[in-house]
Amino acid sequence: MNLHQFRFVQEAARRGLNLTEAAKALHTSQPGVSKAIIELEEELGIDIFTRHGKRLKRITEPGQHVLDSIAIILREVGNLKRIGEQYSAQDSGTLSIATTHTQARYVLPVPVAKLRERYPKVNISLHQGAPDQVARMVIEETAEIGMATESLANYPELVTLPCYEWQHVLVVPATHALAKKERLTLEDIAAEPLITYHPSFTGRTRIDTAFAQRNLAPRIVLEAIDSDVIKTYVRLGLGIGIVAEMAVDGDKDPDLVTRPLGQLLGKNVARIALKRGAYLRDFVYHFASLLSDRLDKDLILKAMNGHVADYEL
Repeated sequence: MNLHQFRFVQEAARRGLNLTEAAKALHTSQPGVSKAIIELEEELGIDIFTRHGKRLKRITEPGQHVLDSIAIILREVGNLKRIGEQYSAQDSGTLSIATTHTQARYVLPVPVAKLRERYPKVNISLHQGAPDQVARMVIEETAEIGMATESLANYPELVTLPCYEWQHVLVVPATHALAKKERLTLEDIAAEPLITYHPSFTGRTRIDTAFAQRNLAPRIVLEAIDSDVIKTYVRLGLGIGIVAEMAVDGDKDPDLVTRPLGQLLGKNVARIALKRGAYLRDFVYHFASLLSDRLDKDLILKAMNGHVADYEL
């Protein structure tokens, strides 16, 4: 048995048992993938997959145990590579970060700049996606660290730690009636056409929950993943907007009035995610500490070793 066989089996499972897609992802041929899987099955003396003709139909019970072991083996192979990189060139390499648009646009620029100042030989690879995609990128080792508000804590393969707390804010033109109202209510907001985030982004779940608890159905006229897009359509008069507080800058948005909504919608917690059991290089720990002074190396090591599940902000 060999690592190529392990990777082929793992990718076949990831791609929904579609060997053609697995072969494309691994830049090889479909017959080569099929042959390697069959050879591994013959060596182990079990069927990893059940088949209908040449098609894989499902993962067998022993096959699931094989996949679990393969995941551990390939994770440790990745750790060996990172250990080699760490000790052969401790101040260089690539830090791959998976995050949402809001974090990438408004939160990460300063920490990334400070990391580059401390480690000028470290390159940054930034991957953007929905929170679930961020989680998958960390699990599949496309990224070493992930950052998002939604979903990250739902994956047992990940160690997640809270990074910082934030709230949504209402954004309206200075001439809008709500800009002058002293005490906003959810009823006030629900009465207006609303522009806010796509359901899978930037704390949208909390927004929906707050309205549902009051039996309100806001009239959402536009959804976007980009806070700047939301602000643009607010300026055009399509409706009032709800965005993350870090997406608004008084100097850059002087024409908009913002009103905090934490008392109506509750607070959100941005989290970092690391793959459980992964070996982290020193600059990964340093980057985490730049995101929050609570995220020191000792705390992360304890969390990675299973001694810390969470902590209070």
